[in-house]
Amino acid sequence: MTNILVAGGAGYIGSHTCLDLANKGYRPIVYDNLSNGHAEFVQWGVLEQGDIRDRDRLREVLHKHKPAAIVHFAALIEVGESMRDPLAFFETNVAGAINLLGAAERAGIDKLVFSSTCATYGVPEAIPMAETHRQLPINPYGRSKLMVEQMLADLDRLKGFRSVALRYFNAAGADPEGRIGEWHLPETHLIPLAIDAALGRRPRLKVFGSDYDTRDGTCVRDFVHVMDLADAHSRAVQYLLDGGPSVALNLGTGHGTTVKELLAEIETLTGRPVPAEYAERRQGDPAALVADNAKALEVLGWAPSHDLASIIETAWEWHARRNFHTRYRRAS
Repeated sequence: MTNILVAGGAGYIGSHTCLDLANKGYRPIVYDNLSNGHAEFVQWGVLEQGDIRDRDRLREVLHKHKPAAIVHFAALIEVGESMRDPLAFFETNVAGAINLLGAAERAGIDKLVFSSTCATYGVPEAIPMAETHRQLPINPYGRSKLMVEQMLADLDRLKGFRSVALRYFNAAGADPEGRIGEWHLPETHLIPLAIDAALGRRPRLKVFGSDYDTRDGTCVRDFVHVMDLADAHSRAVQYLLDGGPSVALNLGTGHGTTVKELLAEIETLTGRPVPAEYAERRQGDPAALVADNAKALEVLGWAPSHDLASIIETAWEWHARRNFHTRYRRAS
């Protein structure tokens, strides 16, 4: 089996990608410091605990497992937190990536799939958003991801280090078999928060902004199932192993859903109301983010196979399980 190092593979999208990689015949090697990931999610391959900023530990793991390529998820991801503590994001997301890339180069590894984001575009110049659009991020999170993309472009041009940067939109949903799902501490993502409100685990969902220039005043987002994202990462690994050139690709469905439409769909599918209150807009939130995903189809043969109902149903099953809060509560 071909070893693939998955940095951040104990996290939400990383763990689902490990599941997909294993299903496709690869052996994931999870490298994670467990600051945001969960050891319980490492069910495919092995866990090597470590931080991407730890040069010696990276060297040890790469020497031991000799991966053919790296999939890089390890990063801080919360936009709001990046506005409060930008240096932490640059230290982990940028300096950590430099360390990982340096370790890869020293180990003779020249292929990497990078977990990027539509936040590198900033305010969209048009909807849907294509890879040719200008990249002008409006928060440190998006800027940190763009910096890594720029480093990868230089490494490709100067060193022949090939990469695929996957700019995904709003990841959501869970493994349909319920083995893993979305679990952030604290939780800040829309669908889990809405489900918690429907389940009575929180008094209400706070919706930020009701006066956007959209069809109902709330933000429009492109929700893409996490298993579709996992499939794209596995395809990108194979693409690089087959000799494909460096490329950046959007991952989204191409269809936008407003927050109000999402809540209505959750209520319809679950039969439960989602109590909500409306608040002021958050700084750094564009009105609409919707992907043009044609290039991913052209390059990787990738297209999403899950619709919004599948996203909500799998997320609901994951979050509503009776033993969720006891089985998956991190000790304080």
